[in-house]
Amino acid sequence: MFRRKIRKYLPTVDHFERLPWARPFKRFLGHPNIWALNRKSIAGGVAAGLFCGLIPGPFQIFGSLLWVLVAKVNMPVAFAVTLYTNPVTIVPLYLIAVAYGDLLLGGLGESNLPPIPEWNWSAWGDSTHAMVDWMLSMGPSLAVGLPALMVTLSILGYFSVRLAWNIGVRIAVVRRRRRNLSAIR
Repeated sequence: MFRRKIRKYLPTVDHFERLPWARPFKRFLGHPNIWALNRKSIAGGVAAGLFCGLIPGPFQIFGSLLWVLVAKVNMPVAFAVTLYTNPVTIVPLYLIAVAYGDLLLGGLGESNLPPIPEWNWSAWGDSTHAMVDWMLSMGPSLAVGLPALMVTLSILGYFSVRLAWNIGVRIAVVRRRRRNLSAIR
C-alpha cells in the first residue's frame, strides 16, 4: 500500500527528458532501478547509505551517489540513510570504530583515547579542526576500524532489509490465504 502511494511521486525515465537541466544526466539517473521500490534496490540503497554515512565531512551524499550510479540501487533511500550520522551520533560511531579497529588489530592499536574536544558553535571552523586533529590522533585503530565498520554496517543493513522484506511478504501471504479461506466458507 505504501509503495502504491509513493509511486506517483517517483520520476520516470521520461521525467528527465522534460527537464532541460536533467537531460545530460538521463543516461545515469534514468535507470529504473535507481527509483525502484523492490527489495534488492531498497536493500542496496540502505547498504550504500550505511557505508557512505561514515565518510567524513560533506562527501557522504557524493559517495552515495557514486555507489548508486555504479550499483543501480535506490537513490532516495541511500541519501536518506546517510543521515544516521550527524553531530550527535558521529562521535559515538567513531569511538565504536576505534574499538573495532583495536579488536581487529589484536592489541596492536591499543589507542589511548585523548579527551574529546569541546564543540563551540560560534567558532565551528576551529571546532572542526580540533575534531579532525582528535580523529587523526587515534591512528591505526581508526584507520582500520572505520572502513571495517563501514563494510560491517552495510552488510548488516543489506541483509536486515532483505530479511525484513521476506518476513513482510510471508506475513502478507498468510493473511491473504486466511482472508481467501474465510471468504470461501
